Amino acid sequence: MTEKNVLIVIAPLDFQDEELSKTIAELEKKDISYTIISTREGLAVGMRGGKVLIDKTVSDMYHTTDTYAALIIIGGSGTPATLWNSKNLRTLATEYYEKQKIVAAICLAPVVLARAGILQGKNATVFNDDSFIAELKTGGATYVSSPIVVDGTIITGNGPSAAPAFGEKIAKAIT
Repeated sequence: MTEKNVLIVIAPLDFQDEELSKTIAELEKKDISYTIISTREGLAVGMRGGKVLIDKTVSDMYHTTDTYAALIIIGGSGTPATLWNSKNLRTLATEYYEKQKIVAAICLAPVVLARAGILQGKNATVFNDDSFIAELKTGGATYVSSPIVVDGTIITGNGPSAAPAFGEKIAKAIT
């Protein structure tokens, strides 16, 4: 792949700060640039108070698979309320998946991929909670109790402690 840019999606409120910062740190080690987007413009605030100014939304980024090598969705407690049922995000994730781009999600975010239908027949992980695991299985995924699971172009991570390895796997897949 020639692109060394990725799209990172966060919830506008209560994204997981460490998952974002540690994933970015791993990408930066490989000179991979990133654009952070959300479901709305403005100030996004993390669970631990981190702040990110969002100037592009998920729907602004349709048809960008030629520009970005991957779509990365960060978790956090705000993910179920704002990302799980985002039709725009499911559309974007499906677009990236169909173009055989890397689609990665960590913590509570793999549920977005399950609801988009792209985990059908795939191995995946999610934050270790029965209700989240059930969401993956409802989407046709085989749940794997592991910090990181790679199945083709899909990379999933189970939470903040997996963020460095998650970022490293994405960076390696791109480079």
